[in-house]
Amino acid sequence: MARPGSGLLVPVNGLGYPPQNLARVVVWEWLNEHGRWRPYTAAVCHHIENVLKGDARGSVVLGQVDAQLSPYIIDLQSMHQFRQDTGTMRPVQRNFYDPSSAPGKGVVWEWENDNGSWTPYDMEICVTIQNAYEKQHPWLDLTSLGFCYLIDFNSMSQTNRQSQRKRRLRRRMDLAYPLIMGSIPKSQSWPVGASSGQPCSCQQCILVNSTRAASNAILASQRRKPHGGTVGNAGAAGTHTVVRQSNTFAGTSFWSQTSSSTGTNNNNISLGGGQAKAEQVQLPLSAANFPCSPVMPSLSSAHGHHTLTINGQNNLNRPGTQRISVGTARGAIPAGVPALPVKNLTGSGPVHPALAGMTGILMCAAGLPVCLTRAPKPILHPPPINKSDMKPVPGINGMRRKTKKKHLRRGKNPEDVVRRYSEKIKVVPDEDCTICMERLVMSSGYEGVLQHKGIKPELVGKLGKCGHMYHLLCLVAMYNNGNKDGSLQCPTCKTIYGEKTGTQPPGKMEYHVIPHCLPGYPDSKTIRIVYDIPAGIQTNEHPNPGKKFSARGFPRHCYLPDSEKGRKVLKLLIMAWDRRLIFTIGTSSTTGESDTVVWNEIHHKTEFGSNLTGHGYPDPNYLDNVLAELSAQGIGEDNLKD
Repeated sequence: MARPGSGLLVPVNGLGYPPQNLARVVVWEWLNEHGRWRPYTAAVCHHIENVLKGDARGSVVLGQVDAQLSPYIIDLQSMHQFRQDTGTMRPVQRNFYDPSSAPGKGVVWEWENDNGSWTPYDMEICVTIQNAYEKQHPWLDLTSLGFCYLIDFNSMSQTNRQSQRKRRLRRRMDLAYPLIMGSIPKSQSWPVGASSGQPCSCQQCILVNSTRAASNAILASQRRKPHGGTVGNAGAAGTHTVVRQSNTFAGTSFWSQTSSSTGTNNNNISLGGGQAKAEQVQLPLSAANFPCSPVMPSLSSAHGHHTLTINGQNNLNRPGTQRISVGTARGAIPAGVPALPVKNLTGSGPVHPALAGMTGILMCAAGLPVCLTRAPKPILHPPPINKSDMKPVPGINGMRRKTKKKHLRRGKNPEDVVRRYSEKIKVVPDEDCTICMERLVMSSGYEGVLQHKGIKPELVGKLGKCGHMYHLLCLVAMYNNGNKDGSLQCPTCKTIYGEKTGTQPPGKMEYHVIPHCLPGYPDSKTIRIVYDIPAGIQTNEHPNPGKKFSARGFPRHCYLPDSEKGRKVLKLLIMAWDRRLIFTIGTSSTTGESDTVVWNEIHHKTEFGSNLTGHGYPDPNYLDNVLAELSAQGIGEDNLKD
């Protein structure tokens, strides 16, 4: 039934909040790699609140309430989520909403992703959608919140206004988020002082406690510094640095100055809504503008701009995390001051994220000057290229390869494959079969498990190339557990017999030469490879037959130098593509997502103009390394035809 009323354009200044003496709903959120605050489930939030009541400086083991979150721990004092297996640390925040809003009623709005599962919206978006739904608006435009989506409540769909792609939308009921009464509690923002009680000796607690001690020393030194004066090189024309800090529980903020070589005394307060671009509102800084905040520190400066940014709409209880933005013209870094890239603090650099974060903090605590710099961004793609500038790769026919279902090989008789690549031996040595771990002079460990008429459990065979010996029945069992493509691989030395193929889903591979050079290859053009695999349904050769699999990040662009060795690598990669060895379906090592298309042990360079992630150039050893990886898959230079 059509919903009455007109549609809704979301206002920038969005949600309202009750006074501090009223009830409010608590939602805990974590910051993802895209800068979005993602809500924990209501059950997880109840668990965190229960731990918070007992020990405001303690740790929360999320796996106790959600098995999928077993690697994660939240440290309530530092307000960070810690992943134990990778060391990744992400900020968390404790947000508040009106009890009559979506989280207070247990309403969850979700959209259908490419994998066919449902993903919840950010909580602020969920609240906005629910408000429009309750007011019976037929549609909702999310443009003002920074999203080019149109929500249609009649068809329960989300439409991308740019691509016109539609996704299904659903509203479901879940557990209501925890409700608290009274004034907003004191901030648990980082740091809040030394922890009490006997310290734990585990690596994670040692890391957190070391970080806390160093952070407290930094905070104390910052409090001793005067608030007046200018920062940086005042002679650098047009240079300005703005330190923006979100509001905290009690409205307290540490005020950081910004310097500029030009301008007058302007105190700017920027009030932003959601992810939309902040609106600059010129207001004088005085206690009258902040009735719930303590006495403001003196902000006297001869020529300075003082900026407070209240980011988003739910700043009642956000940790005081600083975000540093640098103007178009950078200030000069003083000589002798080491620059610590911020990227290492988020785990995107080659240094372990926990080690990088502690290093910077401890250097500051020791009185050593550290200049936090904006991390350089990787150059993933070349400048725009016309189609006419894309040329075929010399010595290689065509510019595209496809893998379709009809190309997929069917299994072959296991006994025939084993007989083809092995020979029976009469004199059996007294050693272990490394497949079943039984002695070769004894029967195979698979006796009674597998029944093959032509192969008795006591027969032993020797592989033709490497000479390693196994029970023939064990070789049959190993083949049955593999891809069943007519090839065998020695489990001891990895020698491949026959033509090994993989389980790569159908897709296409394109390759051409572009008129740009890679770092380290100034005299060569570049070979660009484009892989494109769509999402689909898993078959019998995949981990979960009949289940959907996702394909993230496609099309994927990869790069090789247009040199003799680069063209040789391309020929072998084409062969690996034809044998379906480039990709497979499994669990992503970066996101943890299962049933998705992942790389299959043949490394590619996906970064065109830099090497910040380790997947770019210059890398003088890459071509030799990838040749070795291809050889391990049974694709060597001897496979190339003249």
